[in-house]
Amino acid sequence: MSAVETKLAELSLTLPEVVPPLAAYQPAVRSGVYVYTAGQLPMVDGKLAVTGKVGHEVTPEEAKDLARVCALNALAAVKSVAGDLDRIARVVKVVGFVASASDFTGQPGVVNGASELLAEVLGDKGVHARSAVGVAVLPLDAPVEVEIQVELEP
Repeated sequence: MSAVETKLAELSLTLPEVVPPLAAYQPAVRSGVYVYTAGQLPMVDGKLAVTGKVGHEVTPEEAKDLARVCALNALAAVKSVAGDLDRIARVVKVVGFVASASDFTGQPGVVNGASELLAEVLGDKGVHARSAVGVAVLPLDAPVEVEIQVELEP
């Protein structure tokens, strides 16, 4: 087991299977030393854990937990093309999309779920640049979607 997967186990987390694409794209693509993931939804065992808008049907706290699920799914996608999560030199960028009620402005707090998970699992290698964007709707009525870009060790 890799050091990253050992750390996940210490946190009582399991790296899930890669979420199959919902359309015509790959879950992750490698280009040189970088891996770019597609947007990852909070899928658990092939199903969305929760649906709806944050600030309406979904609480910010629930959405933050869902962003953690998205980050775990993103790590699974990275592993599918990198072979080993220990090859991650650093997480470069995280982009989080939050399906928001019209008056909800707490997108950064929601996306912290993904950012905090990456830092917990990868330490300093998990600290990254980030965008947190509010949107009207996401695929399958998901409350949150997260994509990451990582740099691999050469």
